[in-house]
Amino acid sequence: MIEVVRVRPGATVQDLGRPGRAAWGIGRSGAADRGALRLGNRLVGNLETAAGIEFTFGGATVRATAPVLVAVTGAPAPLATTAPRAGFGIAFVLAAGVELELGRPETGVRTYLTVRGGIAVPLVLGARATDTLAGIGPEPLRPGTRLPVGPVSGLPDPGTDQAPLAPLVPPPLRVILGPRDDWTDPAALFSTSFTVRSDSDRIGVRLDGPPLTRRAGELPPEGMVRGGIQLPPDGRPIVLHADHPVTGGYPVVAVVVDADLDHLGQLRPGTTVRFRPAGRRLRSAP
Repeated sequence: MIEVVRVRPGATVQDLGRPGRAAWGIGRSGAADRGALRLGNRLVGNLETAAGIEFTFGGATVRATAPVLVAVTGAPAPLATTAPRAGFGIAFVLAAGVELELGRPETGVRTYLTVRGGIAVPLVLGARATDTLAGIGPEPLRPGTRLPVGPVSGLPDPGTDQAPLAPLVPPPLRVILGPRDDWTDPAALFSTSFTVRSDSDRIGVRLDGPPLTRRAGELPPEGMVRGGIQLPPDGRPIVLHADHPVTGGYPVVAVVVDADLDHLGQLRPGTTVRFRPAGRRLRSAP
């Protein structure tokens, strides 16, 4: 069992989400930085699909009620604990009663704690992820929350991971234009520098900067995808995030490629964001 002693708002249980339910009005959700969660699970010998804890801007303390093997990945946060050989990006043991304190990361937003056996909260529609928009899955964490840990029998032996994540330096995000890029000037999207706004969250990364011109009017609701760049009437883009709605009426002028979505999950307020074209244009639905 992992007990939450202290925690900032925005801490949730996440796995890789619940795909295939958009027709029901339910998005995928899941970890904002999927690569960091996968790495943490590999370090402790879990399947990559196991659930862990996603902390937003650190500021948390957890306590083990029984010995557990853990790893901390994602946004590098200072660690304070009496556990021997503890460190970021490696597996180490928390003995019963030992606390682990996460400070505020200097770069990035989201830090992940994985536990051998996985966080074993009940499955909801096939996943343990907290969807903050739909209110599906376990409640966001608060002091006193106790999280069960799953069985470890049958899991492979944990090992040293030789493929750590790249440094959290946000590159230009690669995008594919469309399906509604005819609602704006695509060249302006690539020539403009934007800044991440403080009201960004798991639903969408809101960007500030010179507004893009766009056609007047709205569209009937259309299906939305993670990474879709919506252009609201004020011309300031919103990049749909892990808990995005499944439909919307703002035109999606481009979509961030899947390989760059984990960078999106670590963009902190004030970060400069640029886009660059990649691949062929998406076509509109008939």
